[in-house]
Amino acid sequence: MPQSLSELEQQRSSLATQLSQLGDLRPGSVTGIVRRCGKPTCHCAQPDDSGHGPTLRLTYKVQGKTISEALPTPALVRKAEREIAEFRKFQELSRSFLNVNETICRLRPVEEQRLSEQEKNGGRHPARSRARSRETAAHDLHRHAQDRASGFGSRRDVGALSHASGWSEYVNRVAAVSSAGAARDFVPVRATSSLS
Repeated sequence: MPQSLSELEQQRSSLATQLSQLGDLRPGSVTGIVRRCGKPTCHCAQPDDSGHGPTLRLTYKVQGKTISEALPTPALVRKAEREIAEFRKFQELSRSFLNVNETICRLRPVEEQRLSEQEKNGGRHPARSRARSRETAAHDLHRHAQDRASGFGSRRDVGALSHASGWSEYVNRVAAVSSAGAARDFVPVRATSSLS
């Protein structure tokens, strides 16, 4: 039987509490290393000898590189084993926490939120935003008209713009408003183009 949203939220809260109560933790493993010293007179040079050790070491990876730390005392070995066990618990709780959150996200209904005028404008003040966009539009259109007159821009763009109904009247209005310095009071009239 599927769990309800409130049950899942309680489960998530319980997992978050368990995560916050974890002790010292670290990734890695305790390994025993047997080595041979290389001295020809040492017992480890004999073919049937097991070598020196095992010496216990903590082995883990940092940015893809394997690091190995010596654990010379039993107390250090026990400490490392506790920290590794806590890390494994952390991994298990993290997986469960993510799974519960994914299920909550799928079950939670969509809430329609009304955005304020300022949020719709990305945090900008609405009036200033409109004035700035009018000035920018007037400037860009005036510059495009100058580029068109001097032959800049692609042939396709020039052709498409020259066929737009009311284009020359529109460009003349933009140029007049821009040169008069009253671009912020100008409300551009959108020319209809066959390209849309």
